[in-house]
Amino acid sequence: MSLPVDSSLLPFFEPKGIVLVGASRNPMKLGFGLARNLVQSGYEGAIHFVNPGGGTLLERPLYPQISHVPNPVDLAVLLVPAPAMPQAIADCGERGIRAAILAAGGFRETGAAGAALEQECLRVAQQFGIRLIGPNCIGLLDTHLPLDTTFLPPPGPTPGAVAFISHSGAICAAVIDWARGQGFGLSRLVSLGNQLDVQETDVLAAVAADPHTRVVTLYLEGVSDGRRFVQVAQQVSREKPALALKVGRFASGQRAVASHTGALAGEESAFDAAFARAGVMRAETSEELFDWAKALAWCPLPQGRRVAVLTNAGGPGVTAADALEAHNLELATVAPETEAALRNVLPAAASFQNPVDMLAGASPEQYATCLRILLEDGGVDSVMVILPPPPMYSAGGVAKAMLPIIYATGKPVVIALMGEKMIQEAVEHFRAAKVPEYRFPERAAAALAILSRRAEFLQTACTEPERPSPTATAKAQQILANCDVESGTFLPTAVCQELLAAYDIPVPGSGLATTADEAVAIARQVGLPVALKIASADVPHKSDVGGVVLNVRTETAVSTAFTKMMMDVQTALPHAKLDGVLIQPMIPDGQEVIVGVVRDPQFGPVLMFGSGGVEVEGLKDVAFALAPLTQAEAKSLLQNTWAGRKLAGYRNVAAGDETAVLQTILRLGQLAADCPQLAEIEINPLRVLPTSALALDVRARLDSAY
Repeated sequence: MSLPVDSSLLPFFEPKGIVLVGASRNPMKLGFGLARNLVQSGYEGAIHFVNPGGGTLLERPLYPQISHVPNPVDLAVLLVPAPAMPQAIADCGERGIRAAILAAGGFRETGAAGAALEQECLRVAQQFGIRLIGPNCIGLLDTHLPLDTTFLPPPGPTPGAVAFISHSGAICAAVIDWARGQGFGLSRLVSLGNQLDVQETDVLAAVAADPHTRVVTLYLEGVSDGRRFVQVAQQVSREKPALALKVGRFASGQRAVASHTGALAGEESAFDAAFARAGVMRAETSEELFDWAKALAWCPLPQGRRVAVLTNAGGPGVTAADALEAHNLELATVAPETEAALRNVLPAAASFQNPVDMLAGASPEQYATCLRILLEDGGVDSVMVILPPPPMYSAGGVAKAMLPIIYATGKPVVIALMGEKMIQEAVEHFRAAKVPEYRFPERAAAALAILSRRAEFLQTACTEPERPSPTATAKAQQILANCDVESGTFLPTAVCQELLAAYDIPVPGSGLATTADEAVAIARQVGLPVALKIASADVPHKSDVGGVVLNVRTETAVSTAFTKMMMDVQTALPHAKLDGVLIQPMIPDGQEVIVGVVRDPQFGPVLMFGSGGVEVEGLKDVAFALAPLTQAEAKSLLQNTWAGRKLAGYRNVAAGDETAVLQTILRLGQLAADCPQLAEIEINPLRVLPTSALALDVRARLDSAY
């Protein structure tokens, strides 16, 4: 599958000629640094400099105007004061240049005047059909073309296989220096700045399409178009691993919602769901982002999650075992023939079970031979080698002995190279050979886990959600069209139940009573005992105000409970509009889960599943996915929550109908996707019985935009 690269972006990544407007002969100016980097990068295309003062710079002419620049030139780097930027863009347009990097600051990051100036730049660019990166960015570089349009101090990054797309220029500068120190190279780097025109989704496919790039990493402060980002990232992640560090997770305020789903499905939950749908693996820290990238760029993928640990000390081996389990990896069971082979190599006091402890005196030859034996075991999918400074040998000697074994295998090997000064020779050997090394077993375990996640992701089928019959959507839309409810308000309970029924989500038989006599008549019809629940869009949590009474066994008790409930709720919430009381038959005991959908402004409907009932917000045993869902995504929600895993039965808790729960998840997700006028809809609880599941309570609110 070829990635969809926008042809208008090609001048940024394949320029035939570049002009730097704002070049300077003053070594203390950014215009000099940028000119130096362009020349020293080794870029083989035409390089032109513009400065009104004329003269020469780095043995090249300084043209007074863009119009004087000779061909070829299809990319401009504009390093001029912010007020002069609109005219510089217009000059590019007149010259026929259709791509420009705005390397200067002083725009919307400075306030309203800067924002207005930024919009003027966009207006001029659109007039001429010019694509813009920036402003307030450091530009881009490509170590293989090669090309460097940044003004950062040398040396730049070494050529490598990891691409980096960033909303922050300062992060780019730090990553370049850090990557060089860590021994891995970059392929492409793009600093997007204020994203006036070109955004993260625009460059994602273009960067991933680079044949030198094996892994794409992103530093994101948000996304400009959530659904489009997911669509493009899905295509990219099937071709190459995509990793993201999304920051600002604690900055956003709580949205104004009334359902449990809305309260728990904040911006970060939506991002988690979007990344899961797109196949983008989300890192928690900058260090983790590049730990993972290094492993994915340098290692083959494993066939499974079974890991062998090879060490010369017991403590680090136990640490590794704990870390592997924490990452849902498992210690491989060593085959008898493997153990026998190890016994022929190691002293009798060694540990031959996994983790394999060779003891402190292990030689380079023992490290290499034992590593080969473990890799030959069919029950071993990957190996972590732990190497503290050996007391009798050099760490560098051990590294050199193992490298031929690592080269020859098709299984991933990562190194926990513990220490600092005494391991530097080994560090250099492993980095030169592109073998991932980490200072402690915990980081090495995380790297192995990401390799397993990537392998499992590629094994999953790329399926589309199964849509219900078209009549379901038509029924739901007709129900909403006939409902006389203001935008932004909650729907009557009866309407909510009709919506569920349209998508074949079972609800118990019930009736709405507005008087005590009606309550008794409905109870007689549905059959005692019954449950009474207040029906009101203004009562979000019924049980908190006496709005739920269960197991009412006589008609007299039904009448009494109705009267008391209406009085208690009206007293507690005097301004609430009470529609009456819903009378339902008592449903047998079972497990209770919650299934809800809230509409995220960036990513659309986000579905939540987890432990239901009154304590849902306290337990927070929930997981999220973008709606509509595939069968695999629905099953993942069950696997990632205690509520879902418990459906199989637990101690004295009877098993519940997992298939019925999955169907409810799929159908509610599709309902929300089909009805964009719904801001949120929630079933809580969904009572799960051994052979069915019933939506005991449902709430839905219309979007204020409709």
